[in-house]
Amino acid sequence: MEQPVLYRKEGHKAYITFNRPEAMNAMTPEGFEMLGDYFLRAQDDDEVRVIILTGAGEKAFCSGADLKQTIPQIMEGKVDPEKTDAAMLKNTPVWKPIISAVNGFCLAGGTEILQATDIRIATEDARFGLPEPKWSIMAAAGSLVRLVRQIPYCRAMEILLTGEQFSAQEAKEMGLINKIVPKENLLEEAERYANIICKNGPIAVQSTKKAVLRLLNHPMDIGFREEWSYSRDAFTSEDAKEGIRAFIEKRSPEFKGQ
Repeated sequence: MEQPVLYRKEGHKAYITFNRPEAMNAMTPEGFEMLGDYFLRAQDDDEVRVIILTGAGEKAFCSGADLKQTIPQIMEGKVDPEKTDAAMLKNTPVWKPIISAVNGFCLAGGTEILQATDIRIATEDARFGLPEPKWSIMAAAGSLVRLVRQIPYCRAMEILLTGEQFSAQEAKEMGLINKIVPKENLLEEAERYANIICKNGPIAVQSTKKAVLRLLNHPMDIGFREEWSYSRDAFTSEDAKEGIRAFIEKRSPEFKGQ
C-alpha cells in the first residue's frame, strides 16, 4: 500500500508530497504522524537547505483531514495532539525554508499547513478555503493563530466564518500566496526559488527565519534589542568569511553551513 506522505531528498532540497491523490490528498492519522516526522527529518539533516511541499496528482495539494478516518478519531480523542501539532508546525522548530507548490484544491488542513510555509506558489486553478464551520468544527490546526497575522483581519474572518472557497487570484490579492503559474510550470517555479535559496548561506537563511518567527509579536523596541542575538551566528560563521572573500574575489561563494 502506498504511503500517505512521501519524502525524498535531491541535493540540498527535500521534497515532501501528500500522496493520496484518489482521496484529494486528505490526511489520515498515519499521514499526520509521517508529515511531522518528515519536517523534523529535514530540519535535522545538515545537507537539506530547503523543503518543497506539494501534492501527488493534478487535482489537489491537500484537502485537509480525512472526514471519514481522521475527524471521527479526533472527535473521540484518539489522535495524539502532539503528533498533529508537529505536522502543522505548531511550536515545532523547523527553520529550513518551506516552499509550497499548490496544485489544485488546498482546503481545510491544506490551507492551514500552507500558512506555516514561507513561499507559496499555486496553479491557476487552485482553490483555497477553511470549510470547517460548514461541518460545525473549527480550523484549529494553526489558522486561528496564523491567518489574522498574515492577511487583513476582515479577510481572515471572512474565510474563517463563512467556510467559503476562494480562487488563486483572490489568494494572491490578499497576500496569502506569492505567485500564480501555469500547472506545467509549478514544480519548476518552486525549484527556481529553492535553487536561489540553496546558493545562499544556510546559517544566515535559517537564522533569518528563526528570528522573524520568534520576534513576530514582540514590541519593536524589544525586537530591535534581540535582533542581533539571532544574527550573531551568521556574522561569526566561516560561511560569512567565505561570502566576503567571494565578493572581494568576484566569484561565487561555496557555503558549507559552518
